[in-house]
Amino acid sequence: MLNQFKLFDSHFHIIDHLYPLVANNGFLPNGFTCQDYSSRMAAYDLCGGAVVSGSFQAFDQHYLVDALKTLGPSFVGVTQLPVTVTDEEIIRLNKAGVRAVRFNLKRGGSEGIRHLSSMAARVYELAGWHVELYVDSKELSGLYSTLIRLPAVSIDHLGLSQSGLGTLLQLAENGVHIKATGFGRVDFNVRQALQDLYSANPEALMFGTDLPSTRAPIPYSDEDFLLVVDTLGEEGAKCVFNKNACGFYREKLSA
Repeated sequence: MLNQFKLFDSHFHIIDHLYPLVANNGFLPNGFTCQDYSSRMAAYDLCGGAVVSGSFQAFDQHYLVDALKTLGPSFVGVTQLPVTVTDEEIIRLNKAGVRAVRFNLKRGGSEGIRHLSSMAARVYELAGWHVELYVDSKELSGLYSTLIRLPAVSIDHLGLSQSGLGTLLQLAENGVHIKATGFGRVDFNVRQALQDLYSANPEALMFGTDLPSTRAPIPYSDEDFLLVVDTLGEEGAKCVFNKNACGFYREKLSA
């Protein structure tokens, strides 16, 4: 079953101790190299994915550029940038395969939320990038009016909290993409959330493994993948596993 659907893995991390890592609240992750990732995903029909910078990588770009070079042109990067970044650096990273900038409101390590609107507009105008938010959905009501005005945005890990699911559904209805990732991080019924979000907007959900599941109470399992198929059926699974993310990351990949 794992190889019956093409998968664009919209969210995973590469952790290479050859490059700088910054302890976050005393936490430093174990290594998870490109080879580790490829070995873990060998049973899947993997057609690409998004390497996402974590809090512990702060503003380091060297690991990400190296990972994208190693994984190949079907993979893209999601980085963290300071507001002081130059236009030239954004363009350089775009050429290396980066397609988004991340704001990590949950763990830190990224630029502050006060710069969200200006940076979103800037990276979109310069390179067509979107912004990604690691944020607890209980905080989304205060960000709602800002988020629906952004050129393009996604939210990690189904928003994490039951208390903000209503706002998350409204955002999905208004074109915000939601990552169906980190099932072991949330405090609600994943199956019901997938059904509700898919009904709200069939183009919103993008599946990702969240490997290596750093600090997740329950790490990624192949059962998470199978849950999507069981919940949304074959056509829904095709959208969530491949079509939605490929379009969002502007990759010319066959759905």
